[in-house]
Amino acid sequence: MTTILEQPADLLDLVGQSLGTTEWITVTQQQVDLFANATGDRQWIHTDAERAAKGPFKGTIAHGYLTLSLTPTVIAQVLEIRELTAALNYGLNRVRFPAPLRVGSQVRAAVTVASAQQKTSGVESVFKLTYEIDGETRPACVADVIVLYP
Repeated sequence: MTTILEQPADLLDLVGQSLGTTEWITVTQQQVDLFANATGDRQWIHTDAERAAKGPFKGTIAHGYLTLSLTPTVIAQVLEIRELTAALNYGLNRVRFPAPLRVGSQVRAAVTVASAQQKTSGVESVFKLTYEIDGETRPACVADVIVLYP
């Protein structure tokens, strides 16, 4: 379910509230390979399926930053702001990758409005994202993501 707001200032009333959980997203080897090519991070645990099968994770895993880069998609699944000029990635307060996200696994994110403040530059919101892996007890990623709505 998507939370629909008229304007970014409406986030000020949602501090501490869950915006919901996204649909499951399957992480593919093609996504991981494209990310590796884009970033230059071609470490074998991400890109060499044969070697990774014998490694610590018994297969290739997604880059932690690939998981984090799903943030715009994740937020868009749970939040729609009708009168929106822009949504700018402003930064991160805290990011952790507690568990590996194996290629072929499904991941979804729970999104909560951790804080929202009216600033001269716009509404600055911090979203707490917890990326859950289907069938696993530990999340792939937990992040406090800052978005600025000018």
